Amino acid sequence: MSELPALPVTFRPGRTRAVLLTAGTAIFVVITTVALLLEQLGPGEKLSFVFTGALLFAVLALLARVKVVADESGVTVVNIAGRRHLEWAEILQVNLRPGDPWVFLNLSDGTSLPVLGIQPGIAKERAIADARTLRALTEAHSTRDLP
Repeated sequence: MSELPALPVTFRPGRTRAVLLTAGTAIFVVITTVALLLEQLGPGEKLSFVFTGALLFAVLALLARVKVVADESGVTVVNIAGRRHLEWAEILQVNLRPGDPWVFLNLSDGTSLPVLGIQPGIAKERAIADARTLRALTEAHSTRDLP
């Protein structure tokens, strides 16, 4: 592997994020426009259309927030419903096998943590490169403190 990137480094599915946020914005605008153009709807019904559009946008924005941040202290994984900080020594292995929807971290407590911030989706080569970089960073930082 070539030289490691300077920390902190953030990994996120850029194309997927752009698609989700663009789709969410378009959905909100279309639903809101339809609500405003339908004259037979009352104010409450129009408001419910706008609320539905905002709710759909919020769901897509939540899906788009996934990321992984590697810094000197370890790795912070931000998935759809949560955030978890891991010390470098807690990460035993970084996996992205063929067919996996995203990276998985094998942890020292015997569990596996999905990392949605690195996912092949519509940018497979980028995800593979990011997984390799995270693997190299993990190996470099977990062995740095060994005697």
